[in-house]
Amino acid sequence: MSRYMPITGIENNFHALLIDTQAPLDVLHDTAAYRIAAVTQLLENLAMRADISTDAVVLHDFAQVLAIPLRDGCDLLDVIGRRLQTQVLASQSESAT
Repeated sequence: MSRYMPITGIENNFHALLIDTQAPLDVLHDTAAYRIAAVTQLLENLAMRADISTDAVVLHDFAQVLAIPLRDGCDLLDVIGRRLQTQVLASQSESAT
């Protein structure tokens, strides 16, 4: 895994937003949790409101806005999973020798 990984969802050849895959795991986790919690909070607030119009364009735009931090959080969790898997494999190799 390269040191800097671009976030997904942006289709171009130059990536301005990157994840430092070597950042401490707790920092990666906190960043992912913050983004996912923000999306969850907003969705929960929406679910509690009965008076929201169902304008398809507004709902589509709103869903796109929420998808961005959710995708970022998933990308961060993917990096955490890869790092943890690497640690597990390394400790198993050490145990076998």
